[in-house]
Amino acid sequence: MIIFRPYCFKLILGVVILIAGCKLGQPYSRPDITNPQYFRFDSIPGESVANLPWWELFGDTVLQNMILTGIENNKDLNILIARIREAEAQLGIVRANLYPRINYGGDGTFSSSSDDATDSKVTGAVLANVSYQVDLWGRYRNLTEAAFQEYLATEEAYRNLTLLIVSSIGQGYLLLRDLDNRLIISEKTLETWQYNLDLVEARFHAGMISEVDVKQSFIQVEEARTTIQTFTRLRVQTENSLSILMGLPPQNIERGVALEEQVFPPELPAGLPSDLLNRRPDILSAERKLEAQTARIGATEALQYPQLTLTADLTASFANPSILFGNLSAQVFGPLFNSGENKRKLEVEILRTEQLLLTYENTFLNALREVEDAMIAVETFKNEFNIRVSQVNASSEALDMAWVRYQNGVTSYLEILDLQTSQFSSLLKASETLQLQLSSSVQLYEALGGGWRIPVDSLVTN
Repeated sequence: MIIFRPYCFKLILGVVILIAGCKLGQPYSRPDITNPQYFRFDSIPGESVANLPWWELFGDTVLQNMILTGIENNKDLNILIARIREAEAQLGIVRANLYPRINYGGDGTFSSSSDDATDSKVTGAVLANVSYQVDLWGRYRNLTEAAFQEYLATEEAYRNLTLLIVSSIGQGYLLLRDLDNRLIISEKTLETWQYNLDLVEARFHAGMISEVDVKQSFIQVEEARTTIQTFTRLRVQTENSLSILMGLPPQNIERGVALEEQVFPPELPAGLPSDLLNRRPDILSAERKLEAQTARIGATEALQYPQLTLTADLTASFANPSILFGNLSAQVFGPLFNSGENKRKLEVEILRTEQLLLTYENTFLNALREVEDAMIAVETFKNEFNIRVSQVNASSEALDMAWVRYQNGVTSYLEILDLQTSQFSSLLKASETLQLQLSSSVQLYEALGGGWRIPVDSLVTN
């Protein structure tokens, strides 16, 4: 029989406590990735425009209310909220392994003899069991850290979807106002071309022109009618899309400030590329997942070493509750031979970590591309709109001169038709370009990870 002296027990206990303080695996640190010092097309110094609420800069209260409605009602966002709660509950499940487990039980027996009614007996006992698996190698601490980072990743996914919905509502609303413009342009153009058709028909009946001019003018009028149908269809479909983004059934969308009256800052500094690492929620989500996977490596490595479980039982009898039976035991269990299964599991977790590292790096590279694309779009659409305005003015002046030439018999009606079509096209493209300029500014906010701050009411602390 082996007898443990008190000092031996203290020594063993000290060793257990020392080992329990160990935590396998490497602590997470943000990876070093390719990070340019400046954006290619950002020549405007100053703090990033992502720190400003862009929808307030537009000054359109209708748009602001639509965004608030979308944040509150969007179904995809509500799904993610449920996922956040699920991740929080999962975190609680994993954390429970860090603490002892207490179970209870009991049994009872009643016996009686038919020969002697007084000869009856009641026996029974209650049992309390306490078990605790000592986290010798930090397995459960690593698993808790992984669950916590997954929870944070879910929150970042919620932020990312929120920014996407806010941006989509903004761009959809600007497109809707643009379609309103182009529909008005088409309707006014139809009125003008119908007047021209009436005029041409009168000149034809007077024998001044051939029927060819009448047919050409009629074709032009029908083209305007077709364009009206196109923009009417696109406008209703855009309203339907905006309704769904706001979590509402398809319906008419209220209008606010006209497209040409939307106010936007002339300069949009982007800030530094490194800011994206701490602002873009999709990058932060990818990093949280990478950190979670890094913790799983330590948790899996712990499977190669023995586990220690402590149990304590306490039993009391119904017959004599003053008598207690107690039992304290310890169990060590570890792998001896499993054909390298645990080593393969560790390799799997390492390879998964490498995959998530590449995903993190790729997410950052795509973020850089999106910012660069948005910045060049803002700049070129701004220049393009100025060119479109000049084109509209030139086409209007040319059309006025052509009418004088046509009425004096200097030119044919075909020249009028060409210039009218050119003017109509210029007006439509000018409206579209203005919408694209404003929308690209919204895209820049989204690419920079700004434009909407998501308050976190409660955050689980690790």
